[in-house]
Amino acid sequence: MDPNLKSYTPAQRPLHQEFKDLALGLVSTRSFPAIVGVADMMLKTANVHLVGYEKIGEGYCTAIVRGRFAEIRLAVEAGREAAEKFGQLQSSLVIPRPLPNLEYVLPISTRLSQLAISGGHSRLSHQAVGLLETRGFPAMVGAVDAMLKAAEVYFASYETIGAGLCTAIVRGAVTDVAVAIEVGMHEAERIGELSAVMVIPRPLDDLEQTLPLASCWIDQPEPLKIPLKVKEKQKDFVQLSEVQQELKTLTLNNEEEN
Repeated sequence: MDPNLKSYTPAQRPLHQEFKDLALGLVSTRSFPAIVGVADMMLKTANVHLVGYEKIGEGYCTAIVRGRFAEIRLAVEAGREAAEKFGQLQSSLVIPRPLPNLEYVLPISTRLSQLAISGGHSRLSHQAVGLLETRGFPAMVGAVDAMLKAAEVYFASYETIGAGLCTAIVRGAVTDVAVAIEVGMHEAERIGELSAVMVIPRPLDDLEQTLPLASCWIDQPEPLKIPLKVKEKQKDFVQLSEVQQELKTLTLNNEEEN
């Protein structure tokens, strides 16, 4: 291996150090709700970190996790079982120790998490997640409209992954999300083609940070207002002669007292 390929700049060093000596796990499906369900299962089965999802078109999505080798093997096995249960498993892979060159070129490090739009907590955090996937945009829009009118849920965002597949993401209490998804399924089938659905009652923080979220739901810090011009109060100047006169008077008074 060329030594130059192993070198990295200071800006890259934290990225490499965070996952140094950690294994890589990949599970691929052909549905966005399915890959989110797979990621949820992996996170709740083993102590792994969800980096994000790689979407390459035609509906193919890959969940990327990092952690210790034993934990990654356990997580990927659980992810495979979940994907097979959904009827969506495409492929999976475990790499015990990826080389730095792989880290810097492929989206298998913190890069996906850093680019995630949510970035942190929002007004919809810690609520149940409902995902409804259709083939065709009109069916998704109609399903969202029906879900919002049927239950107390909020339309968080939507995701497109190619092959005409669109996923609506709603948030709310578990019971409301379940009702909304049920209504949305019937409306999607009436308008067009329903592809997949998923309900996650209690998403973990790692999953929260990788889910699409419209900018209107993100809590933005209030800007600090700094005046451009600051008026300084003009100080009153004292004549030196006046100060000298006061000192002279004080000196004379002290001498008289003595």
